[in-house]
Amino acid sequence: MKLNTTSFYNRDLSWLRFNHRVLQEANDAQNPLYERIKFLAIFSSNLDEFFKVRVSAIRQIKQLNKPLRKKLLTRPNKLLKAIKKEVDAQQIAFGRIFNEELIPALAAHKIYLINYREFTPEQRQFAADYYMRELHDVLQVIQSESGMGTTFLKNEALYLVGQTAHGYLKFIELPATQKRFVQLPKNEGYAITFVDDIIKAHGIETEQMEFYALKISRDAELYIENEYSGNLLNKIKASLPKRQSGQITRALVDEHMPEPMVQAVKTVLEINNTDLVLGSTYHNFKDFFSFPNPTNHRLNAAPFIPQEHPAFQNNTAIFTTVSKADRLLQFPYHSFNTVLQWLEEAVHDPAVRCIKISFYRISKTSKMASLLVKAATKGIDVLVFIETKARFDEENNIQWGERLEKAGARVLYSYPGIKIHAKILYFERREQDKIRRYGYISTGNFNEKTATLYADYALMTAEPKITKELGKVFKVIDGSLIIPKTKKLVVSPFNLRQTLVKYIKREIQNATQGKPAYIQLKLNSLQDQQLIEHLYDASRAGVNITLNIRGICCLVPGVPGQSERITVISIVDRFLEHGRIYLFANGGQERMFIGSADWMTRNLDHRIEVVVPIEDPAVFSQLKHAMELQFADNVKARQIDQAQQNNFVRNDRPPLRSQYALAEWIKKEGETRQP
Repeated sequence: MKLNTTSFYNRDLSWLRFNHRVLQEANDAQNPLYERIKFLAIFSSNLDEFFKVRVSAIRQIKQLNKPLRKKLLTRPNKLLKAIKKEVDAQQIAFGRIFNEELIPALAAHKIYLINYREFTPEQRQFAADYYMRELHDVLQVIQSESGMGTTFLKNEALYLVGQTAHGYLKFIELPATQKRFVQLPKNEGYAITFVDDIIKAHGIETEQMEFYALKISRDAELYIENEYSGNLLNKIKASLPKRQSGQITRALVDEHMPEPMVQAVKTVLEINNTDLVLGSTYHNFKDFFSFPNPTNHRLNAAPFIPQEHPAFQNNTAIFTTVSKADRLLQFPYHSFNTVLQWLEEAVHDPAVRCIKISFYRISKTSKMASLLVKAATKGIDVLVFIETKARFDEENNIQWGERLEKAGARVLYSYPGIKIHAKILYFERREQDKIRRYGYISTGNFNEKTATLYADYALMTAEPKITKELGKVFKVIDGSLIIPKTKKLVVSPFNLRQTLVKYIKREIQNATQGKPAYIQLKLNSLQDQQLIEHLYDASRAGVNITLNIRGICCLVPGVPGQSERITVISIVDRFLEHGRIYLFANGGQERMFIGSADWMTRNLDHRIEVVVPIEDPAVFSQLKHAMELQFADNVKARQIDQAQQNNFVRNDRPPLRSQYALAEWIKKEGETRQP
């Protein structure tokens, strides 16, 4: 079996190539030093989730009976070997970047990240005192028995493991609450060490035992996606603890661990070479999100200040402003405060009759959810849908749901067999004895924190046909309507796939008739094979297709007779590209859509997604300009070729870094529109 065919690139290997792009940012000396460190943390966090979820899913295929496995396109053992090969290569690159690039770069600023072997006598004494004061009473120690599978290690916990003279393994669990980095005394400059090294120094000093890092990733899927009976909310609550005890999907070990100890670890944990990944001396690099800067030098990117949207700077009520024309918010360049202010305005507006919202991920300190609690207590009809199957946010989402219910809101939870991924907000307001509807349709979550980190788009509209259809979507969500008959909105799983196929076929027809024919897409992921085949057909027919795919891209561009008219770029930069835009030439009358749906089978067939046409000329122009900037990026764009090598786009044009260019453009637009 070829995992990388000329027709489709494997989705999991493609995702790993996306994470390689993150690693490239850590390797880019043009980035500020602490931004490079942050990208190592992101890479590490991404990889943890990949093993907890995707590798777990592949392992489940192995549990199927052999005849059924043979019918699947994926051969799990070969795929797992290919994944391991790619991950091992990336881990080697990771270690090189950390040790050969970032450690010397820190030293250039007199920040010395030292290990226990480099401690001075004064630092050894400091470490010994620190151990007795801060660690001695909180460290959990497990000593293995001789039998296989007799030792249980927690999911994602960080361990140091040593081997006694009698061959037993001794595991020391580092508490999650313990800070990872400790500043040591130093006469000149700043000495920082891992808390791991303080523990290792104690082990050498008191037990003459060397310790090595070990981290376990376990199967984190809840496996309730397709359950159609019983109370799904209760099943999710009951399943959450199982996440900590799932099958081991990765054992990440220090590459310097002696081979006899590696074999002992494999025996005790009942794992094999496929499960074993050789990593650096230190694990849990996501802790580098909080790596201290003891100097007074700016070593990270300058703070980014979102702009207030110019349409909302004159203190006019937001409802009034949106009633006059559609408005586009582009995060993080525009402030999310506009959304909070709109909801705050609705809470205190006696004309507002109802508020409806679909939450996918809710932040723990969500101002949005708090305002909805306030609205419900004031007697406004509040309907909140909460997707309790939003991976790794299930528990937090459920807790907010319970608070909203107590306040009097109608709270709906996940439905079996389908996720609601749409990011939509809806108001009904009495105006001049009539009900006027308002809508907010976004590519990103209602999350104040991620709105400063993720690049997303949101349409605020009072257009009657669109908002009426948005109301129908909420009727589907609350169960009072089965199928929303829509002419403006495109809603999966009802008509999104059919609509996309229709527009692609229209481009094919226009190309054969000599009319303008092109497709431009900006997506997080492109995986659905049926749509990819239609794009291949369009390429063969003469349609020019340009794609901007941040993450998974299973389409293989540039193949003669298949995709020679398709070019693909991917942008990884300071902000996570998260928006989705579809643009079709449409015979010279361009059609553009934004929404929450990637071109993945799950988004098209197994989720409720809302995609909205962009009909306001000003909003259309703003989005098209944003796309043009990204396709012209020659600083942070990568060319996705047949092998997904991630070569940076380079040309003779002046350097253009699209995120920064867009931020500057939005700032100037705001300044020129000031009253």
